[in-house]
Order: sequence, then C-alpha cells, then structure tokens
Amino acid sequence: MKKSILLPLYFLTIGIIYSQDVKMTAWEVSEIWDPEPKIVTPGNSFGDAPSDAIVLFDGLNLDKWVHKNGDPAKWDVKDGYFTVKPGTGDILSREVFGSCQLHVEFMSPVKIEGDGQNRGNSGVYFMENTEDGDTGYEIQVLDSYDNRTYSNGQAGSVYKQHSPLVNASKKPGEWQTYDIIFKAPVFNEKGGVESPAYITVFHNGVLIQNNSQIQGYVKFIGYPEYKAHPPKLPIKLQDHSNPVSFRNIWIRKL
Repeated sequence: MKKSILLPLYFLTIGIIYSQDVKMTAWEVSEIWDPEPKIVTPGNSFGDAPSDAIVLFDGLNLDKWVHKNGDPAKWDVKDGYFTVKPGTGDILSREVFGSCQLHVEFMSPVKIEGDGQNRGNSGVYFMENTEDGDTGYEIQVLDSYDNRTYSNGQAGSVYKQHSPLVNASKKPGEWQTYDIIFKAPVFNEKGGVESPAYITVFHNGVLIQNNSQIQGYVKFIGYPEYKAHPPKLPIKLQDHSNPVSFRNIWIRKL
C-alpha cells in the first residue's frame, strides 16, 4: 500500500482511539435519555412500620445514623423529619444490612432551585462500602416533577443503570414514599459474582423497578462493576448539596 494512503489511515486510527478514550472519561457516556418514562399520578398513602421492623428514624433524633468518619449525623431534625444539611456529608446507618425491605419517605424542597440533576438531588444507597471508595447500590432521589433529565438518572432510577418504568413523582413540597425490596449480591471465595443484586421499587405505591438486576456499584463516570464486599453493610443517604427532607424510615431484614 502506498505511503500516501497509509498516513491518513494512521491518523484516522489514532483519532478514533483518542475519541474513545475521551468518551469513556465523560459522564454523558452512561446517560440514557430515551425512552422517557410516562407520567403516572400516584394516590395518597403512607406506610407505618410493621412489628418486626427496625426503625431507623422515629422523628426525634438521628442516633442511628453517623457520618462516614463516625461522627454523629449533623443533619437538621425538626417537626418529625430531618433535612440534608448541605456540606456536612453523607450519613450512614449504624447498623449494617444485606437483603432487606426498606421504607423511606422524602420531600423535595418547596422552593424550586436549579434544574435537571441540580434539583432536589439525594440518593438511597444499599451496602455502602466506604472503605472501598463509595461502592454502594443507589436508588436516585430527585425532584422529577416537570424536571427533565436523563431517564436513568431521574427519581426512582437505579442510578445510571435502569430507568424507572414510569415517573410517579409528586410536586415539590409533597411527601413521597419509596418501598424497596433489595436482594444482596453473593460473591464466591475468589471475589467473583455468584449471584448479582436485584431490586424492586414502589414509588408512591407505583411499581417502577420490577426485580431489576443491578449491574454493579454506582458510578458517575464509566460503567458499573462489582467489587466483592462483606455480606452486610450500611444504608447511606446522600448529601448532594440540596436540602431534601426525610421521615419515617424503617427496614426489615430478609
């Protein structure tokens, strides 16, 4: 082949490789925008804790939660609920869990500020392994009422993995519920995945994740992957610099 042909092919190949490297380091590469989940208007009901549940927040204090460094949780508690105090950091349950049923009630700020991922953003993480660089499995908390963003990043998504089946979000300032069934992953002796994690989620009573297979721990940039971890780890609530509120949190071990 002539050198005049080889030279352009060389630069074309280099350009493709460079382009792929750039894409793999950008957060947009794992965003899914279409299809957009249709909107469903939920009913009005909330869940009291059953007799065998462990109450993680009783409306009085955050004694069952700590920050990553072990310090007592510094989020604001009042009137039976607590609110993210931006800049103080994520909080983790003192007790650790594997497979479980979790009930969480949350509320996006009444005052609308920002859009997309910058509006009412937080997250519920299962099996948060802070010793290995934040490798939990996240269900996204977001104000997704009339607020378009990538579908696998809106409220109720398995973040950057599975979009919700529908958008069951309520208006900002209204209390909402997540009822979640989480099946923990199982690892073999060599650290390989013997059985992946699965998750089912009801948002305001509406099924939005139906036994979805979790592809790995949450990643903002790149694609999910598994890392072997202990069979029980804390629940985490995320400080994403938005004053999202929570109440009536309880869990059942499965």
